[in-house]
Amino acid sequence: MISVKETKLYDEVIKEINYNFGDVFVFDGFIISEVKEGISFSWQNHAKSITDDVFEFTKTKGDELILISHRIHSYSVVPTDWLKFFGKSFNLKGYGVVSNNNLSLVNIVVENLFFKKRIRRFSSIEAAVQWAKNYELVESED
Repeated sequence: MISVKETKLYDEVIKEINYNFGDVFVFDGFIISEVKEGISFSWQNHAKSITDDVFEFTKTKGDELILISHRIHSYSVVPTDWLKFFGKSFNLKGYGVVSNNNLSLVNIVVENLFFKKRIRRFSSIEAAVQWAKNYELVESED
């Protein structure tokens, strides 16, 4: 898999936020995150910074945003840290994960224990973006 920066989607980015642990791309109605190889992604060291920056830029608490985790690198997520996210009264409209890695599938199952909504899994970033752009239509069919 390649980074959003190397796709046609990059032309639609409203804001790019770069961190030492990864990159976040803000689009109209959704964001795409790409975390670097080997990171153990946690609330305190990573997600809090992203949340603060994205929510300040978009002027929302996340309830109008869809997060797409574009897992182009291998890293782990501290799944219980979703509780810290929700404890701050943050929310997400939807959450999708792009991965073609079986280990990531195991992580998604564990994350889903703590995330309040269904996590959608995709094998391509293009499919995930189509889902995000058509979220209302797609989710009403389920």
